[in-house]
Amino acid sequence: MFTEFVSVDGLCHPKGRDAVMHRLYINDTEQKLLKNTNTRLVAQIWGNDPEKFNQASKLISELGGFDGIDINMGCPAAKIVKQGACSALIGQNQLVSEIIQATAEGSSLPVSVKTRTGIKQHITEEWISHLLSCNLSAITLHARTQKMMSEKPADWNHVKTAVEIRNKSNIPVKIIGNGDVSNYSHGIELIKYSGADGAMTGRGIFSDPWFFNPDVKTPSIKQKLSLLLKHVQLFENTWESSKNYNILKRFFKIYVHGFDGAAALRAQLMETKTATEAISITSGYLKNSDFQE
Repeated sequence: MFTEFVSVDGLCHPKGRDAVMHRLYINDTEQKLLKNTNTRLVAQIWGNDPEKFNQASKLISELGGFDGIDINMGCPAAKIVKQGACSALIGQNQLVSEIIQATAEGSSLPVSVKTRTGIKQHITEEWISHLLSCNLSAITLHARTQKMMSEKPADWNHVKTAVEIRNKSNIPVKIIGNGDVSNYSHGIELIKYSGADGAMTGRGIFSDPWFFNPDVKTPSIKQKLSLLLKHVQLFENTWESSKNYNILKRFFKIYVHGFDGAAALRAQLMETKTATEAISITSGYLKNSDFQE
């Protein structure tokens, strides 16, 4: 059993081998979409046992469909930190080196690390310097410490510091900044400021489904609900009964907020038990002439 493996959505939940295989399955529709959009897919793993990282790396390689492996050294969740995993690894240089090496030896896929600037205090210079010595393809730096969680503002000066260290060392590792990227344009500004090779967003996408489309500034209610309807229909057509419908509920607030009646509509959707019910409610709301635009 692989008890320290996490699915590609980055959620920190221990899973057995069978559950892992299910969570990492890429169906035909997803494969077609990845190919048509030239999108790369990276599997993220976490834990603190180098041997299990090696086993997980081999499994990911055998499954196929993935273009890289990312090691989570940034999750600050207490139940994960207590296991000595994710952000608890920050500063444990010897163990970290062994984990990265074991992962790299398990497959030919490029290996990256997502991490933070420290645990209680920022140790960006020494931490990034060590990671740069570990033969990684990329480092994603969340510009907060473990203790900051997501409560205090991210400080992109630390991303800038990481880039400067990389540049001075002349090591070809991509540096990606993370933390408080509010929209596409803001991400571009932060990349320019820090010199990073890219920006990663987490919570930002959950407030704006058009995050990666700079041409859509303020989507209308009709646009939001039409996209929600498409999302639910795609889920139903793609997975049918093979995935738990409740997975969809985490996305309802993304689409249903910021307009009169949003709370009531969202409450209705949260009570649904099937995609068919959600489609019926959303379609009915779209036909309401009071908000047609």
